[in-house]
Formats: sequence, structure tokens, C-alpha cells
Amino acid sequence: QVQLAESGGGLVQPGGSLRLSCAASRSISAIYVMGWYRQAPGKQRELVATITSGGGLHYAESVKGRFTISRDNAKNTVYLQMNGLKTEDTAIYYCRSTLATMETNWGQGTQVTVSS
Repeated sequence: QVQLAESGGGLVQPGGSLRLSCAASRSISAIYVMGWYRQAPGKQRELVATITSGGGLHYAESVKGRFTISRDNAKNTVYLQMNGLKTEDTAIYYCRSTLATMETNWGQGTQVTVSS
């Protein structure tokens, strides 16, 4: 099992930036996929971005060009740099890990609120 802990959320004005962090309880270098998801009030949880163990990247269309996912294997941490934030980016952001066995684990989430 992988334990995940997100941090870095908060309140930011439209156009601002935040960097989310997801610290894992074990080495992430061999974790098949690490990803960020979000869930806005009254909506289903949706994929934001993923990064594979081989470095492959995937982004939701709504965040392309604004968000960047990256990882630091030495720190067992995955990041989500969010620039040009919009009010519609307001949500709870969750980190997820998927092992090669397809076992998945979720963090507790961190709140991001974009408002003037």
C-alpha cells in the first residue's frame, strides 16, 4: 500500500499560481502512474494530469498549457504547478498512485479555491 499526503492548496485570485505537492510513503520511481485528480462541489471527480514511471505525461484539455505535473524521485514527491488559475479550477485536488498490479491509492485531498 502507498500512503499519499497532499499539500499546497489554498485561496488564490484568478490568474494566480499554486504548487501542489504529493508526498508518498515509499519510492515513487517504480510506481506505474502518479496522478492528480479534482472534484468540484456537485461534480464527479475528474482527471487533471498524470505522469508515468517512464516519464509519459497526460493532461486534461481544460488545464493544458496552464498546469505542469512533475516528480522528484529522490523526495518521493509529485508536484502540480498550476498557473493562470481560473474560478472553475476551484476543487479539492487529490493525488493518486497506481502500481503495476493496478492497485490504486488516494490521498486525503487539498482544497484549492480561486476567487477574487
